[in-house]
Amino acid sequence: MVRVTEQTQTPVSRISRRIGAIAESATLAVDAKAKALKAQGRPVIGFGAGEPDFPTPDYIVEAAVAAAADPVNHRYSPAGGLPDLKAAIVAKTRRDSGYAVEPANVLITNGGKQAVYNTFAALLDPGDEVILPTPYWTTYPEAIRLAGGEPVEVFAGADAAYLVTVEQLEAARTDKTKVLLFCSPSNPTGAVYSPEQVEAIGRWALEHGIWVVTDEIYEHLLYDGAQAPSMPVVVPELADTCVVLNGVAKTYAMTGWRVGWMIGPKDVIKAATNLQSHATSNVANVSQRAAIAALEGSLDAVEEMKVAFDRRRRLMVEMLNAIEGVHCPVPQGAFYAYPSVEGVLGKEIRGRRPQTSAELAALILDEVEVAVVPGEAFGPSGYLRLSYALGDEDLKEGVGRIQALLGEAR
Repeated sequence: MVRVTEQTQTPVSRISRRIGAIAESATLAVDAKAKALKAQGRPVIGFGAGEPDFPTPDYIVEAAVAAAADPVNHRYSPAGGLPDLKAAIVAKTRRDSGYAVEPANVLITNGGKQAVYNTFAALLDPGDEVILPTPYWTTYPEAIRLAGGEPVEVFAGADAAYLVTVEQLEAARTDKTKVLLFCSPSNPTGAVYSPEQVEAIGRWALEHGIWVVTDEIYEHLLYDGAQAPSMPVVVPELADTCVVLNGVAKTYAMTGWRVGWMIGPKDVIKAATNLQSHATSNVANVSQRAAIAALEGSLDAVEEMKVAFDRRRRLMVEMLNAIEGVHCPVPQGAFYAYPSVEGVLGKEIRGRRPQTSAELAALILDEVEVAVVPGEAFGPSGYLRLSYALGDEDLKEGVGRIQALLGEAR
């Protein structure tokens, strides 16, 4: 809806251009549609959400229950996070990554998404460019644009195992380049850069004075002996121009608790804390106390979840690669498969000829009631993202339906 001013007679949008330009999260939209259809009694299987199907471990929940009963948690706390949680993150970061930081290098955020936005808001001025390896998580480019920056996509497809090279990054670099976004293990592809690749990319960024924002939220979900070292550990000189993003959501099955964090130089953390003090103030204290229990507890529950994810990963990739026209590299991390479906596009399937992965995803949902996220949400068309963070039987049934449907392609 628009209104017309008396002076200019020019239509004026009710929504600001800045906010009106933000695209809806495609992954959340697919998940919401699948859940709505399920609520109607439809036998929909959803591969859309990046969310473990396991409950949060009991010891974490028990810590939250105790925290909820303690009046100290009923009040405001520091906008940047509880000191005890900052200390736990410092200890966890040294334990898991070998990266030594101080509490002043840490900001606790309302989930990983706020950490992403805070970081770009603190670093970017209008017109600054951010090199964005593609396929990318759907939130990255929106957060970059909202902070005034310009995402510059650098694409690596299935033939390159979705891993960009230093040569590609250098070709994309301009005098406006300020930041490189780095995510390994990757959402949406599950790709993992080798330690040698991480070091080479880090040294390239250091040489050219480019900030690195590295998202490590899937750090514990690695398979087949893959390693995902923290970039400022393999390139220590990068620490002053690097921000590490992380959180408890994926590792501890705590997506709904909304606790993330950013680790970076003290001036960046101070600036981002100032922003957060006006935007949201502190993360819910009960969630912060639960996060402390998670980080200070055993990783046994995490290992149990990873065994299940690994089993599902191998089954999903095997079933997808059995479909003619589909090619799915084996993901080495996270809990996503990212098959290329370019060999299926343009073929007739039940009277329709999908030309894009968005059209194919719609066809799959319409015909066999399976929800997947099309590649357009993460970069170029021609791909689908499927999360294998769901039960084994649903996985077999869901991919089996896709197999049967795409097997009809002519």
